[in-house]
Amino acid sequence: MNVAIQGLGTYLPERILTNHDLEAMVETSDEWITTRTGIKERHIAAEGETASDMAAKAANIALENAGITAEDVDLIVLGTITPDQQLPATACFVQEKIGAKNAFAFDVQAACTGFIYATSIAEQYIKAGTVKTALVVNTEKLSAVTNWEDRETCVLFGDGASAVVLQEATGDEKGIMSSILKSDGKYTDLLRIETGGSNEPVTAENVGENRHKMMMSGREVFKLAVGSMVSVGKEALEAAGVDVNEIKYVIPHQANMRIISSISSKLKLDLDEHFYNNLPRVGNTSSASILLALAEAIEAGKIEKGDKLLFVAFGGGLTWGAMVVEI
Repeated sequence: MNVAIQGLGTYLPERILTNHDLEAMVETSDEWITTRTGIKERHIAAEGETASDMAAKAANIALENAGITAEDVDLIVLGTITPDQQLPATACFVQEKIGAKNAFAFDVQAACTGFIYATSIAEQYIKAGTVKTALVVNTEKLSAVTNWEDRETCVLFGDGASAVVLQEATGDEKGIMSSILKSDGKYTDLLRIETGGSNEPVTAENVGENRHKMMMSGREVFKLAVGSMVSVGKEALEAAGVDVNEIKYVIPHQANMRIISSISSKLKLDLDEHFYNNLPRVGNTSSASILLALAEAIEAGKIEKGDKLLFVAFGGGLTWGAMVVEI
């Protein structure tokens, strides 16, 4: 049995924070940010707008595009590192907001690899015959966990959500051709939020030290990200029986243009011709990023039915993964 994407939906908040806006907030410049990251602007959730609010909007669009209702959904898998609250799962909030009363729902926390992890999990449920229709949602309100005084990280992140409906492929659809998941816990210190868990509950002292915000060792993450995504991408291609030159686009996690450029060089694929990115317009949206880029590419007419795509991602954990999909 093959599993295919039958509907896609995305959502970006209305507010846009540009590099010039950041110049007034922290010691930085548009030139500094653009040169180091490739990012020009990012979307920021409105006051009171939650991760589940954004997720529900993306999910409803995906359901509409799939031609089904929320009551047809059997499973909701939601990837996020910015849940509405620690308990319960944000997936349950989304279930209520869209009216998916027949589904069971849970969260997956794999940081920027969340889309590939969540989709792979949902794929296995469908292949096992446990569910017929799965809704995979990825939503991030990274503005809530960004230290806006740290110029190394605050320039990177934006908010947004994306969703796909997965069902058994029909006819000669190939859908998901392979998915490879990886992790290595010895690097947990490279990308983290230290407080808020049982190990270190939130206190006035650690909040005052901004330890409830995201911390990242950028150089170390960069070095590991490139090699890991190239390696797992090649593994996914081999598992799918697809040559890299058959790939219409590589759609990587939208982290940093230097990372994306390095991956294109190592895969020997032209950056402009075979990589799609929307990083300059949305920044790093963690688990939501790949589908946000995919939706934009489809809307622009750059991807057609039958095209083969390679998704690669890397995030905190450390986690990384790749997926080959025929649209």
